[in-house]
Amino acid sequence: MKTAQEYIESLRKLNTRVYMFGEKLDNWVDHPMIRPSINCVAMTYACAEDPQNAELMTVTSSLTGHKINRFTHLHQSTEDLINKVKMQRLLGQKTASCFQRCVGMDSFNAVFSTTFEVDEKYGTRYHENFKKFLTMVQDEDLVVDGAMTDPKGDRSKAPHEQADPDMFLHVVERRADGIVVCGAKCHQTGSVNSHWHIFMPTISMTEADKDWAVSFACPTDAEGMYMIYGRQSCDTRKMEEDSSIDVGNAKFGGQEALVVLDHVFIPNEYIFLNGEYEFAGMMVERFAGYHRQSYGGCKVGVGDVVIGATALAAEYNGVEKASAVKDKLIEMTHLNETLYCCGIACSSQGFKTKAGNYQIDLLLANVCKQNVTRFPYEIVRLAEDVAGGLMVTMPSQKDFHSETVVGRSGETIGEICNKFFVGREGVSTEDRQRVMRFLENMCLGAAAVGYRTESMHGAGSPQAQRIMIARQGNIQGKKQFAKDIAGIR
Repeated sequence: MKTAQEYIESLRKLNTRVYMFGEKLDNWVDHPMIRPSINCVAMTYACAEDPQNAELMTVTSSLTGHKINRFTHLHQSTEDLINKVKMQRLLGQKTASCFQRCVGMDSFNAVFSTTFEVDEKYGTRYHENFKKFLTMVQDEDLVVDGAMTDPKGDRSKAPHEQADPDMFLHVVERRADGIVVCGAKCHQTGSVNSHWHIFMPTISMTEADKDWAVSFACPTDAEGMYMIYGRQSCDTRKMEEDSSIDVGNAKFGGQEALVVLDHVFIPNEYIFLNGEYEFAGMMVERFAGYHRQSYGGCKVGVGDVVIGATALAAEYNGVEKASAVKDKLIEMTHLNETLYCCGIACSSQGFKTKAGNYQIDLLLANVCKQNVTRFPYEIVRLAEDVAGGLMVTMPSQKDFHSETVVGRSGETIGEICNKFFVGREGVSTEDRQRVMRFLENMCLGAAAVGYRTESMHGAGSPQAQRIMIARQGNIQGKKQFAKDIAGIR
């Protein structure tokens, strides 16, 4: 397995094409807006090196029998599914950010089981293709981005009805040795930091959409593939001098990008679906289920840090003993642990697929994600409530260190800031600064992308879960329970 440093150095060997603010980045690995997200992925390697985390972070490969990072694993039991959620919580606690490898892990398990059933019906070799690909990923301990979300264009129209066919990723040419594809994937978490991508359909499809029913693996630096880096709130603070406090979380962060494929050639050995439109919905549904389970781990770990920072803010403000503050911290904990319960529940009720790996309970996974669309918003609302207005009105880090003299007393701006923004006795103004900026980052800044908006729209927006809950909820069966007890025939 790779070390954290080996992972970072491996990125430098790639010819990944990254654009930001309208320009190509020559050294994106060390760019101050990108490096925190690389550090997050590196933590998935660092934790795997720690013997204390071995049970959660490493596992024996079902394909090779070798020791591998769990992020490259095919779940072999309900215990594996539960350990996945526990691992994600741990990494959320370590980074307070999105650590970006979950989408790849979830795509592995969805594509593995789906390709088995495609081959079963059509006699294709997609499953063998995928097993060979995943063996390489496991042996080399690679980061793979799971790419599903298309731009979609006019959402009232199917892929084949779009004015621009590129609004959904599609095959434009079929050759004896492979296919050529065009299109894009939006909101791609960790795409820039990945060695490879797995592309999947984003919706169920009909025969008319068969050219859009495509799944394959592609190296991140493939010819014709490039990425346009997404903006985050307050992101340019990372580029300012003397901003380590103002950033809020100087070491870790998330990232998203628009991934564009402009006539990219995909060899046959990396194709996992090619026109078998009936299986597009299966792949989407399984990936979404796994990814909705994931949120019962990663968002909970981040929530742990938000709760801790809120408690620190209360302590630094001198109000930690107030009953109202204690009650708010209890409510935050209750909401956070409820999310964790959902993640564990859908894992414990998992089952074996035809292909042999384990899938989560889809109903409970969707209930998990439905709660994730709500509870983090309430958690950060309570965090803002306890922290107070200073979280968003505090002068800059430079002001706290300014030697510019102002006023009649001859005090500097720095002295004035440190005097008037001090909290309780025994707590430095800088420590109070740090916890306030961290909470600002989580509630409103760059980290709010991963903790708030991603909680709403990642792995499908709220209505997507409600559709699945309606489909999986077995209302007819529940009606029969009532009829049986009430004596209705």
